[in-house]
Amino acid sequence: MKTLIATALILASSTAFASTASFTNDSCNANISGGIKITPTTIEFSKSKQPLYKIVNNERLYVNGVQVDLTQSQQSLVNDYSIGIRAAVPQVKRIALDAIDIASDGVNLAFNELLGQDNTLSAEITSQLSEIRKEVDQGFTSDSDIYFDEDGFSGENFFNEDFEQRIESAVEKTVQNSIGSLMIAVGQEMLFSGGDMDAFETRMEDFGEKMENVMESRGEQIQKSSEALCQSVVDIDALEDRLTDEITELKDFNMLTTTVLAKDRKDLM
Repeated sequence: MKTLIATALILASSTAFASTASFTNDSCNANISGGIKITPTTIEFSKSKQPLYKIVNNERLYVNGVQVDLTQSQQSLVNDYSIGIRAAVPQVKRIALDAIDIASDGVNLAFNELLGQDNTLSAEITSQLSEIRKEVDQGFTSDSDIYFDEDGFSGENFFNEDFEQRIESAVEKTVQNSIGSLMIAVGQEMLFSGGDMDAFETRMEDFGEKMENVMESRGEQIQKSSEALCQSVVDIDALEDRLTDEITELKDFNMLTTTVLAKDRKDLM
């Protein structure tokens, strides 16, 4: 039973988020020193919920409510900065959706191996993960208002620690509610193996290794997406540095700070 739970929870859930976690903690660390609200027409930057400056329609810059007259060069920087921020949103969304898909597929692989195809346990987990996926898909569109700050995204908190916990909770809750079915399945497997618990655990461990290989292969795409997002964030930070250097009204603002490991920076360039 221990092997089964480890296979279902650790491989299906944790492995699915390995690439995302490495982006957040190891390869690329982005610190936001205020809030950023993205609407279909405006990107607004704030500190302690108080507006600082905003960019309207990717071109007009307002600082403390007053429009700033820009040179052609400054106008180009503002435009690139605004477009860069908007372009990063679908990248984050894609990574989240891929992570949910991998978690769902991994759980189904595990329970289909033990309980057979079309079992109710896999169906229930798939349903819960599909609801989370739907929330992410609908919550991050070009028509939606998105706000995030030092604590992560507002609303459902999809991309902070709570996001992974929601995935794991969906799996754990379903397993707890279906413990009877799991125990029956384990008993049946024991009968098929002649009561040899070691043989049963060995078979499950072999399956776990195969599934881990599948999950790692699927996770490679998330890793590539994470690296691309990392580069996007670094580029946005570089644009912000140029803005604060060239536009006097922004000289005291530094909303984004990124740190990239040297070896990762080399790979990204």
